[in-house]
Amino acid sequence: MFDPGTFEEVDKLVTHRCRDFGMGDQVVPGDGVVAGHGLVDGRQVFAFAQDFTVVGGSLSETNAAKIVKIMDLAVKLGSPVVGLNDSGGARIQEGVLSLGGYADIFLRNTLASGVVPQISAIMGPCAGGAVYSPAITDFTIMVKDTSYMFLTGPDVLKTVTHEEVTKEDLGGAMTHNATSGVAHFAVEDDRECLALIRDLLSFMPSNNLDDAPRSATTDSADREDESLDRLVPVSPNQPYDMLDLIHTIADEGYFLEVHQHYAKNIIVGFARLDGRPVGVVANQPAVLAGTLDIDASVKAARFVRFCDAFNIPLVTFEDVPGFLPGTVQEYGGIIRHGAKLLFAFAEATVPKVTVITRKAYGGAYCVMASKHIRTDLNFAWPTAEIAVMGPEGAVNILYKRELDAAADPARARAEKIEEFREKFANPYIAAGRGFVDEVIRPRETRRKLITALRSLENKRDKNPPKKHGNIPL
Repeated sequence: MFDPGTFEEVDKLVTHRCRDFGMGDQVVPGDGVVAGHGLVDGRQVFAFAQDFTVVGGSLSETNAAKIVKIMDLAVKLGSPVVGLNDSGGARIQEGVLSLGGYADIFLRNTLASGVVPQISAIMGPCAGGAVYSPAITDFTIMVKDTSYMFLTGPDVLKTVTHEEVTKEDLGGAMTHNATSGVAHFAVEDDRECLALIRDLLSFMPSNNLDDAPRSATTDSADREDESLDRLVPVSPNQPYDMLDLIHTIADEGYFLEVHQHYAKNIIVGFARLDGRPVGVVANQPAVLAGTLDIDASVKAARFVRFCDAFNIPLVTFEDVPGFLPGTVQEYGGIIRHGAKLLFAFAEATVPKVTVITRKAYGGAYCVMASKHIRTDLNFAWPTAEIAVMGPEGAVNILYKRELDAAADPARARAEKIEEFREKFANPYIAAGRGFVDEVIRPRETRRKLITALRSLENKRDKNPPKKHGNIPL
């Protein structure tokens, strides 16, 4: 994982102190965890790796202390922490000492959150209390077929709830990437996992006081792409792939998507614009018409808060017809969960730029980094539609009596829809109010974003003094 020849191990001679249950015969230097620091792309990173070949990689009092030492050093020195998890869990022979070790690690994870980036790689088993450390860290990567995470294993489930399920189905890489959303990435093997960690670190600063590293690029800041002028279909109900826009405007077309398999109606991830890392949040019209639902709101809120904590500018691409309706969403608390995304965007003080490509309806317009929640620059394409609701729904409310009394209700309705679309389904009324700063040609999007981010480079904004806000968890 580290640059060749840069890894320095610490505490390699530490051994456990347990002498019960035959543990006196299993004293191994290092005691099942390798810990130390090295360089990744020339920047200092701290790491620990659990070794399953030593007492199943189980957590002891002493190897927990090794991990804690690494984390304390990382926070003190302002360097990222990477944990490679491959452990059978708490060392049963040590009882509460092992549990105390876990709690010591969880405390460090919490205190380090928002101070230094934390990345967890699940490269084998990670069960019971062990799962809470990765859950607190910023990003979790799982290796397909060899890793799994769960609080309660299949054997206990079978005994207690009579459910029969395999380890893979209960807590495998794709279960947590696509179903639970616990993990952010799924990779094919350990080699790909370590390469992804390096790639991920390249987009983020070493700590919350630094800026993310700039990269050299040969991609012109003035590059325009005529294909964007044709990206949004003529029909307002026809889907298109927002990833096409993101890849087109990003340096060298590269986009590192986060949570790719979960809540696909919203896209989050990292790209570079003129060599500067940015966090991208975008509605995906190709999935659920780009509506916001519970999972999408929580997924995006967490990503926005990460970017804000680590000084990474936010670029938002908006095409949202509203929140997903239905009893499942309402009973599940869409109001509370949707408010998480609103809270995250409103709270963020990093540079924020929004591009409305098509629909921006109702409360979802407000939530998706609108001007009203302190977004710095808001652009719209000519195809943008900014309104309380779509023309069809609006006409049903505004002209109900008139349509009921019409000789030809269908024709009258079609005329009113066209009239409403002409009046509100465009960006110019919002632009006239200053809610949109400029209506731009789609082909200019890359240039406009880079110019905007350059102008915002020295932005300074802050929230009112407080211990912390109370996000609607």
